[in-house]
Amino acid sequence: MAEQHEHTHDDEHGHDHAQAEQAEQAPVKVIGEEPDLTKGTARPITVVGNPVLHRECKVVTEFDAELSALIDDMFQSMYAAAGVGLAANQIGVDAKVFVYDCPDDENVRHIGHVINPVLEELPVGSRTLDDGNEGCLSVPTAYAELARPDFAVVTGQDKDGNPVRLEGTGFFARCLQHETDHLNGYLYIDRLSKRDRKDALRQMAEGTASYATVPNN
Repeated sequence: MAEQHEHTHDDEHGHDHAQAEQAEQAPVKVIGEEPDLTKGTARPITVVGNPVLHRECKVVTEFDAELSALIDDMFQSMYAAAGVGLAANQIGVDAKVFVYDCPDDENVRHIGHVINPVLEELPVGSRTLDDGNEGCLSVPTAYAELARPDFAVVTGQDKDGNPVRLEGTGFFARCLQHETDHLNGYLYIDRLSKRDRKDALRQMAEGTASYATVPNN
């Protein structure tokens, strides 16, 4: 998932402005542990149209050194692309894993990973929709307004196979939903109207990613 963004057609200026605002607002609290950035290698990001993004990923059954190495690579790849969340299929790996380093609306920074995430269904009466803008590293330079619940719960496992349960509000809730969608084969633009999807793809076509991507042949 891309950083929170003030939606504007002057995309580069808006991105710089959002980064400047974030730099001025240090997180008041950190939940989770920062990854060891001496490990792992950044990989290029797959973009919309790549088949791995458009099908459900495989359930992870082996909790081993290879999985830990994948998570290291995913954190490196997410940071290299200045993202706040990244799913395994966004670096071409068919596995239900995502990583995140994402603030919520109270400026609390959440860092971690989830294996085999499942998004809990919320009772209809408890849902409050947030019409925030959303972006995706796999749809570079594009943003669109998308209504999502402002609270989300994801359950899954950590890299050692232990159960985890995450609760998110605001922007972090959006991140949890966005990344779980990825692993089920959906991009955020799949939830847009045809007109808004077309506009997001136009933004992508007119922009230039600031990070390495995998071309679709």
